[in-house]
Amino acid sequence: MDSGIVVMKTPYALLLSCLLPITLQAEDWPQWMGPNRDNIWTEEGIVDLLPQGGPKSVWKSKVAGGYAGPAVAGGKVFVTDYVTSDNVKVDNFARKTFTGTERVLCLNEADGVLLWKHEYPVTYGISYPAGPRCTPSVSGGKVYTLGAEGNLFCFDVETGKILWSKNFKEEYKTKSALWGYASHPLIDGKKLICVVGGEGSHTVAFDKDTGKELWRSQSSPEQGYCPPTIIQAGGVRQLIIPRPNAVASLDPETGKEYWSVPYEATNGSIIMAPVVSGDHLFVGGFSNKNLLLKLAKDKPAAEVVWKDKGKAGMAPVNVQPIVDGNMLYGMDQNGELMGVELPEGNRVWTTPQPIAKRMVGSGTAFIVRHKDRYFYFVETGHLVTGTMSPKGFTETSRAKLLEPTNNAFGRDVIWCAPAYANKRIYVRNDNEIACFDLAK
Repeated sequence: MDSGIVVMKTPYALLLSCLLPITLQAEDWPQWMGPNRDNIWTEEGIVDLLPQGGPKSVWKSKVAGGYAGPAVAGGKVFVTDYVTSDNVKVDNFARKTFTGTERVLCLNEADGVLLWKHEYPVTYGISYPAGPRCTPSVSGGKVYTLGAEGNLFCFDVETGKILWSKNFKEEYKTKSALWGYASHPLIDGKKLICVVGGEGSHTVAFDKDTGKELWRSQSSPEQGYCPPTIIQAGGVRQLIIPRPNAVASLDPETGKEYWSVPYEATNGSIIMAPVVSGDHLFVGGFSNKNLLLKLAKDKPAAEVVWKDKGKAGMAPVNVQPIVDGNMLYGMDQNGELMGVELPEGNRVWTTPQPIAKRMVGSGTAFIVRHKDRYFYFVETGHLVTGTMSPKGFTETSRAKLLEPTNNAFGRDVIWCAPAYANKRIYVRNDNEIACFDLAK
């Protein structure tokens, strides 16, 4: 076991790890937002309510700083972090330059023991510099990671051997966005699609096995933060790329543009992946920005329905919203959880819960749907279960999992999305990654 990783196990965890191959049907969480990138968890046998005193701890292991959530696949947990010297004073709102080490950690899913790691020196010059932002992606015996300053790696999952790598800033003559590289790469067939930056290379597709560039597309003042998203509309597959000056649709096989709609979000901060409800596509971002497009049925095309409509839609920051029928549920930039009716954009209800009793700026509760209810991992370190409908939000249970270790707007927060896999939840802060049992 690596001396930098400390594992704390209970007798229960030891027993559970022995029973895993027999009693659990595996369902991995191999990338950002889960198997289908939709924040839907489909496993059976999950607790109806969180138990008194919280779910049982399976293991905890030490990590360093970062916003990147974990990925769980093939009996392994992958997470990235950033190690700095103890005397570094981190100011989230300043773009001071300092050097540290980004790490890629591969842990044993059963007990959290380190299997392998890769580390490399990185100079940060970004705002909110705690560490990497992007969840690793696992596919075909490989794991892909993207660091906050544009270091892309493809590793062999078993050995940690580097199969190929890219340095976006050096190879594409670009620079990091204000909040660093935060757009989660997308695996699509044989392609790894990334938001890169640079002239004519805002979006780049690589051969996921060799790293060879397959195509490049678009120019933009900055990269932005929106993850590449593929939808089916107008009789074709469309790669939707919101960038700081437009929302564009590309042919995912060639990078050729199908359509583009001019759009500008403050500081380029459209962070959410676009969502589709019927024939409509919605994106929103800081500050109080929102855009609803109607997608053509007979060809790849789109027209604006409404744009920056006052007190309508939502402006997500940290939390990916989720669509259920004609309802859009998510966290607005002011910290309110809300239900929005589409395509009208009406805010049917709002609440500061499950975060607090009053609104907090950039309030964060990561939302995952499980059957007819929702799990929320809240910035306070709590896991909450509840329901949402056009009538509102109802909390059903709550438990504290981790202590918040970062700071934003004068309060302590955890801004790291969890993973749900094999009837467990995997969560991290800037000190540790932890696994808790959610089996019924």
